[in-house]
Amino acid sequence: MSSSTRDVRATALRRTLGLVRPHVRQHTPILAGGAVALLLEVVFRVLEPWPVKFVVDAVTRSLGADLADPGPQASLRLLLACALATVALVGFRAIFNYLATIAFALGGSRIATELRQRVFRHVNSLSQQYHSTSRSGDLVQRLVGDVGRLQEVAVTAGMPLLVNIFTLVAMSGVMFWLDPMLAVIVVVAGVVFLLMSRTSSPKITHASRKTRKAEGDLANIAQETVGGMRVVQAYNLESALEEKFSGRNSKSLRDGVQARRLAAALERGTDVLVGVATGAVLLLGGYRVMQGAMTPGDLVIFLTYLKTAMKPLRDLAKYTGRIARAAASGERVAEVLDQEPDITSPADPVRIGRIHGDVRLENVTVGYGDDPPVLHRLDLHIPAGQRIAVVGPSGAGKSTLTGLVTRMLDVRGGSVRVDGVDVRRLDLHELRSQVAVVLQESVLFTGTIADNIRYGDLGASDEQVRWAAQVARADEFISRMPEGYQTQVGERGATLSGGQRQRIAVARALLRDASVVVLDEATSGLDAENAGAVREAIDRLTRGRTTIVVTHDEQTARECDRIVWIEGGSVRWDGPADGTLPEGTAFTGSSPAATPTTDATEVTSEPAEPVPTGAGAGR
Repeated sequence: MSSSTRDVRATALRRTLGLVRPHVRQHTPILAGGAVALLLEVVFRVLEPWPVKFVVDAVTRSLGADLADPGPQASLRLLLACALATVALVGFRAIFNYLATIAFALGGSRIATELRQRVFRHVNSLSQQYHSTSRSGDLVQRLVGDVGRLQEVAVTAGMPLLVNIFTLVAMSGVMFWLDPMLAVIVVVAGVVFLLMSRTSSPKITHASRKTRKAEGDLANIAQETVGGMRVVQAYNLESALEEKFSGRNSKSLRDGVQARRLAAALERGTDVLVGVATGAVLLLGGYRVMQGAMTPGDLVIFLTYLKTAMKPLRDLAKYTGRIARAAASGERVAEVLDQEPDITSPADPVRIGRIHGDVRLENVTVGYGDDPPVLHRLDLHIPAGQRIAVVGPSGAGKSTLTGLVTRMLDVRGGSVRVDGVDVRRLDLHELRSQVAVVLQESVLFTGTIADNIRYGDLGASDEQVRWAAQVARADEFISRMPEGYQTQVGERGATLSGGQRQRIAVARALLRDASVVVLDEATSGLDAENAGAVREAIDRLTRGRTTIVVTHDEQTARECDRIVWIEGGSVRWDGPADGTLPEGTAFTGSSPAATPTTDATEVTSEPAEPVPTGAGAGR
């Protein structure tokens, strides 16, 4: 076996153990109790064959045999005592096995639950840049499937493995005490098994890692297909995607079979090893009984111990495969946790309370990864309460600009300031709780309509939810539904029309009572009637609040106080919304003439829509 293969196994196991170690400490009492029960089970397992030895030797003496060890002859009292002792030993062993199983199962379940929660929390903390490049199906597979496999193996393999190791050590000690010469056979068998396992386990780990990766690919393809089913069926892509899925499915099958084949080879090889060891003990042990060095009872108890001690070797072979697969799953989970969040709150954030909404971008340069910057040395000032329309050709960086305000990504150079404070010095939760966002594709979650509106302020009452829906003109269609606000929303809001989803999103933003509102193509793709209803709802939402509207629609832009044209990574034109755009500027993606940027005049807006008492996460 190459050193690189050994390193793969060692790394996978080390990372998996490092993954669960912080959670193990919190459950030390229950795991320690399980370990004590485990040790007591081993003690009774070691004592269990001794009544058989006493009966065999006593019966043999009663038949006239001259044994090396003195002892009583068989009697009804002795046989009854040995029978009752056997029942008691088996009973106590079963009780302590049950207690150990419950303790480890409970501890394993708690650890897995905490680990899954930890991974989920970590995934939520990762930036949009990470999520835009990661595969969501594979990520879900790691979060649910791989963590579940760790839990399953901890209970079905980890605990039996500990039992078997303790049993093997204890019984080996007793066998050395009974007859050191025969015990050497057990030691040799154990060494041979370790050599076999050392060769097979890394190969099983490697094959299992490939299997889990293939399963992640399958989950990703399935999720993309189901999520885009309308496009799949509209473009007759069923056959193409089935073929793609079939290819990944076959690869998963091949890798899974290879892992199983390697594990089965180790298990069957161990069976042969156990058979050889048992045969050697029968041969040598029978000869020593004939010489008078052992009693028949000693040979019986030795064979019983050998059978019991060899069972751990068989189980170790079986569990080695499971543990190797668990190590591969643990490594996949660790890879997610190794991703460091690149956008975090500072250690000592500036507390600014309720913000006014003055937004200033100074000499901002920003890009994605190693790609060229999307915005380059951009300067923009948005006074508190002003509504600006950000327009320009597709790919100019309009949505990137809005992401800077909520700090979904950080600048490479320059600064983004809210009320004069760099957003990198603010607490992320405090900043984002005061910014409401309505996107072109409003994301709704599985649950009721009321639940989706209440995500704007989780503490809002039913009256506040209804108020937000009425202001957003969503109440008019919600009230017509059979279950009203308790109507269940399909995945991503698939059971609602685009205009209905947008008005629910606006209601959610209203309930947030944010000082800054970001609208990214919020009316794009809607028919005239829905667009008008959404535009009216947006007007109520943005009244008196600092608002950034990304749009290609001239009517939407003209309803703002000011228009900012972005192209080539910088501001190419900045002026009042009712002014005349430079020659060549149009809302079709064409480029405006290079006109010097002008400072916009601060606009005094109407007061913000009052929110009923108790609502408003941003307060």
